Amino acid sequence: MDLSDDKGCDVVITAGGTGMSSKDNTPEATKSIIDKEVPGFSEAMRMETFKITKRSIFSRGVTGIRGKTLIINLPASASGVSECLEVVRDVIPVALDLINENVNKCSDN
Repeated sequence: MDLSDDKGCDVVITAGGTGMSSKDNTPEATKSIIDKEVPGFSEAMRMETFKITKRSIFSRGVTGIRGKTLIINLPASASGVSECLEVVRDVIPVALDLINENVNKCSDN
């Protein structure tokens, strides 16, 4: 909340805590502070990384918006972070334009 509300970050990316064990609670924490969920990001990451490892099906990561900040949950592993970011990196700027009401800039993307 501090990174969104006080620091004004455009994007907050978390890594870890998205699995199925009792200590994995990042999705619940994220859901408790976002204004809107953006499921397409997380669905695309799971769908694409499932082609690399079937274990991506265990990810419960979510993506959402708090104020003007896009919050993205990623898995803990370095390879998982890299693979997931590869899936969404090109659309993050478009998402930020939409969040900031710059819809004319987004129409061609």
